[in-house]
Amino acid sequence: MPSKLSDEQIEAYLDSRPSWAILSTVDKDGFPHAVPLGYFRLGRDIVMGVRDGTRKVANVESNPKVSILLEDGSSMADIRGVMFQGHARIVRERSEALELAREGARARGVPESEWPTAPRPGAAYIRVTPARTLSWNYGSSTSDQA
Repeated sequence: MPSKLSDEQIEAYLDSRPSWAILSTVDKDGFPHAVPLGYFRLGRDIVMGVRDGTRKVANVESNPKVSILLEDGSSMADIRGVMFQGHARIVRERSEALELAREGARARGVPESEWPTAPRPGAAYIRVTPARTLSWNYGSSTSDQA
């Protein structure tokens, strides 16, 4: 039976690998639509940069309930992961998009002198506020449980 990750372990897990996560949305026909996207954590929220006008953006606009999955490991003995279910919104407004672009650069370790000064043309962000968090860690012993 896997153990669960504590809130602190989940934050450390997210921050240790701000790279790729699977975003799942629901298409207009009711089918799931899952895509890998770059992400970073901003407080409790998960933020993903996207091209505006894509299917995932349209899906969020018609149904803001989404899930985000992160997982790593190579065998059942060391798999760990986190799934967030939450409410998404599309960020296009120029000042907020610039703020998120700068936060994303900070999270990736870009020197502040190289942070963006304007949002990228055609870019938007999906900002997800988790409502439910599920986690698993098959590589930990019972003593590691929070």
